[in-house]
Amino acid sequence: MADEFRTSGKEEREEQYRSLIPQIKALAQGEPDLIANLSNLTAALMAEFKFLWVGFYIQRGEDLVLGPFQGPVACARIQKGKGVCGTAFSKQETLLVPDVNAFSGHIACSPLSKSEIVVPIFDVQKDIRMVLDIDSEKPDHFDETDKKYLEKIADLVTGWL
Repeated sequence: MADEFRTSGKEEREEQYRSLIPQIKALAQGEPDLIANLSNLTAALMAEFKFLWVGFYIQRGEDLVLGPFQGPVACARIQKGKGVCGTAFSKQETLLVPDVNAFSGHIACSPLSKSEIVVPIFDVQKDIRMVLDIDSEKPDHFDETDKKYLEKIADLVTGWL
């Protein structure tokens, strides 16, 4: 239930993720609609971590199209191989970008974004279906802890597909 969602208030990110993952599972339990679950997931990540932007880009042919998100207005469509999202989609691997301005071909949806992490999400056949994109207004905000736990969250999403 959405009214049962609580943020941890803890400083250590690993503990925040450990607390958040069971809550995400509970939010999605019994709900078969992917968009509803992705929407609650973005809200949960935003509430817990206060990122600048959290959202999904969903595969539509060779492009990624904006899905559920929280934060400033975003780019509606990203081509495969373009920007951080399109590159993570093309390479099918998580990208940690400590300085988006140093990333060749970065798509600046918001001038406030300073660092970014993009995690690919695969279906059960291991075909890429979407990416989880998170931006921070802080440089070098994301690390291996974020990568580890966001990939665990991506695995949860796989179960919803």
